[in-house]
Amino acid sequence: MRIIIQRVNEAKVLVEQQLVAHIKNGLLLLVGFGKDDDAAKIPLAKKKVLELRIFHDENNKMNLSVKDIGGSLLLVPQFTLYADCRRGRRPDFTAAAPPVLAENLFNQFTESIKETGINVQTGVFGAHMEVALVNDGPVTIFMEF
Repeated sequence: MRIIIQRVNEAKVLVEQQLVAHIKNGLLLLVGFGKDDDAAKIPLAKKKVLELRIFHDENNKMNLSVKDIGGSLLLVPQFTLYADCRRGRRPDFTAAAPPVLAENLFNQFTESIKETGINVQTGVFGAHMEVALVNDGPVTIFMEF
C-alpha cells in the first residue's frame, strides 16, 4: 500500500466535468495498492494518516494532525503509484493490485476512516479524474506499508 499525502487548503475531483468530491483544509491522499496487499495493512495506514502531525500549531510548528484541526480527507484511488519505470519508456504496472482487489481495499480503507467521524470524500475508482488542489506549504509526504 502506497499513499501520497498532500496538505491542502482545498482539493476537488471532477469526472466528466462534474464535481464528485470537494474538501477544504485537510489532506488529499493518492492511494494505491500492490498485488500482494491485503486488508491487514489498513489499520496502520489509517492510524498514521489520521495522527500525522503536519499542521501548524499556535507556535507555527508542525505539531497538529488532521484530527486535531477538524480537517477533511479526500481519497483518490491511484494505481499508477506502482509504476515501474526502470526499463524502457512505458511504465510497467504489474506490481499494482488487480482492479477488483484494489477497489475492495480502497473501499475498506475509506470506510475505516469514515468510522472515525472525520469528513471523507473520494474520487471515483476506475474513472478518468481531474484532481485539482491548492497545496498548503507545500507539504507532500510518501508512505508505504
